[in-house]
Amino acid sequence: MGSVQAGVSVNEPGSREIPPESENCGEIDSTTLAAARAGDTAAYLRLLRHYDARLRAVAWRVLHDADLMDDALQEVAVKALRGMSGFRGEAPLGAWLCRIAYTTSVTFAERRDRSTPVDPSELPDTPWQTDLAERVVDASVIDDALSTLPADQRIAVLLIDELGYGYAAAAHVLDVPLGTVASRVSTARARLRTELAPFFRQGGAS
Repeated sequence: MGSVQAGVSVNEPGSREIPPESENCGEIDSTTLAAARAGDTAAYLRLLRHYDARLRAVAWRVLHDADLMDDALQEVAVKALRGMSGFRGEAPLGAWLCRIAYTTSVTFAERRDRSTPVDPSELPDTPWQTDLAERVVDASVIDDALSTLPADQRIAVLLIDELGYGYAAAAHVLDVPLGTVASRVSTARARLRTELAPFFRQGGAS
């Protein structure tokens, strides 16, 4: 079996091959970035809108709580604004923002006493949900399968397989070595393949 559709790659268990970095993960144009770094409020708002879907995807995968997700993203916007002038481009801007979203969401998750799951259909569509709905009998299956993974594996497979970031960028987001990211993604793919196998339509996997 080579891969499962909807952005979830399920290579053979134990695979540690690290592909080259993606050339472009939908990063914002340099003019808008420069203006945002210089303090242009309108440019910063355009930047936030550009990355909103992927930041929501990261926060949701950690929190699984719509209200907490919104609260976390408000804090992310403030933190990113404060840190924007210091962004040096060591990682793609999207990865830099995803790291802020990830660490902020982890902090919010640690604060809460309990989680309150919500129906994923109540959330704004993410590319993951949209792609999956075309190939899986029930689009909520992906969320159920991902919920069985530890948060660090969920985020790793989201960054690599759905958002298209390379392993180096994912390592930056998670603040772990490259090999750790590869291990987490491989483990997550193997488990997702097992969890999702019964739900794919005829011919949906190869």
